[in-house]
Amino acid sequence: MSSKRDEPKYKINRRLAVNLWGRPKSPLNRREYGPGQHGQRRKKPSDFGTQLAAKQKLKGYYANIGERQFRKLYEEAVRRRGDTGDNLVELLERRLDAVVYRMKLVPTPFAARQLVNHGHVLVNGRRVTIPSYSVRDGDTIELKARAKQMALVLEAASSGERDVPDYVEIDHDRMRGRFVRAPKPTDVPYPVTMEPNLVIEFYSR
Repeated sequence: MSSKRDEPKYKINRRLAVNLWGRPKSPLNRREYGPGQHGQRRKKPSDFGTQLAAKQKLKGYYANIGERQFRKLYEEAVRRRGDTGDNLVELLERRLDAVVYRMKLVPTPFAARQLVNHGHVLVNGRRVTIPSYSVRDGDTIELKARAKQMALVLEAASSGERDVPDYVEIDHDRMRGRFVRAPKPTDVPYPVTMEPNLVIEFYSR
């Protein structure tokens, strides 16, 4: 993956002043302020600013989902029974690109989206090219034969950088796994604090 593609990721990191994916390479491990000449000034954010930052963080984490798509997920979360914030996290974690990332088949959510887009991922034996495809409990996720040999994939699978959470199962020898169940927000291994409740407040203003 070229460093050019890494640039936008790190811009998101710096703008939000967090190492969003917990990656050791993030420039944020060195720089604690936002991009641009005024990034070094820190003022106390308003309620709106806090809610907006929470939304940008959650949205950015999932490979910077587009606003329209993210809003649709929020509306779906509201329609469902139970806690809207919990529902939003569940819907995000059911996205096919998120599941591929959780299974450690790729190093970043951006790479996961690309892998799905390029037709390298099978769900229950069928090729799915839509990163936002919602995976169901028990669905089998497998990489196509060619993708199983990709350097990017092999590197991610053997990386000790993060663990596979227990709501997905993966056999890295076969590059095949299963989405076991919907996670609760506390099950999700976010490297930074996510505040879905503030995201809900943002949209329900």
